[in-house]
Amino acid sequence: TIPKTQSSSSSSSMAMASALPLLLVPRPIVSPRPAAAGRFLSLSAPLSTAAPAPAPVEPLKGGGRLARLQTLHAASCCNSAPAAASGGVEAARAKGLQLVAWYLLSLDKHPVATKAVTSAVLTLAGDLICQLVIDKVPELDLKRTFVFTLLGLVLVGPTLHFWYLYLSKLVTISGTSGVISRLLLDQFIFSPVFIGVFMSLLVTLEGKPSLVVPKLKQEWFSSLIANWQLWIPFQFLNFYFVPQKLQVLAANFVALAWNVILSYKAHKKVIAE
Repeated sequence: TIPKTQSSSSSSSMAMASALPLLLVPRPIVSPRPAAAGRFLSLSAPLSTAAPAPAPVEPLKGGGRLARLQTLHAASCCNSAPAAASGGVEAARAKGLQLVAWYLLSLDKHPVATKAVTSAVLTLAGDLICQLVIDKVPELDLKRTFVFTLLGLVLVGPTLHFWYLYLSKLVTISGTSGVISRLLLDQFIFSPVFIGVFMSLLVTLEGKPSLVVPKLKQEWFSSLIANWQLWIPFQFLNFYFVPQKLQVLAANFVALAWNVILSYKAHKKVIAE
């Protein structure tokens, strides 16, 4: 018989011998799944713990920051240009409205003086245009310009003021019939006399009183025809639509062209018969 101690010792030795091959078999190493890796990374890919290198930043070349600031400034200027232009237009419009309001106030306070000064400015401009554009003189005749402007100041403006005022009181008919009545009186009664008086005074003040009659014979009727061609259409609209207080002001828009014509007619050389 075999003793129990020896039997147990041999059985334990046999168990250890049978388990030894299992311990000697190598186990596969499973890499842990990286947190930032893709879902389908291979288990055999090596685990990298190093942080990714930052992308290189290219320096601004040729004063890039300054160029960018200049671009932004130019863009802001371009964006503000329409606003500035609009502001300029509005400012000019406001100044124009202020000038019109001031002129209308002057008409209320000083109607004769305001119309006289306006007529003087228009006769001055008319004679200058006539000399420089139509006559094309090498040198301005300042005496002629002074006399023509003086007549605009003391004769044309005040006379037209009182004439239009009297005409509105003389013809009280409203509507088209009243307009036609005022137009006939203005163009066929007042205008022939006024043109003759203006030319006579102009020639006299220029120191040529002996030429008054020849001048009237030569230029009066042709000037009257030109007056009718220009003023009859305009005065019909003026009498029909414009209030009496503003009729001289409205007539001044056409008066510049008329002053050029009148200066040309009044200063044509008299042809000896």
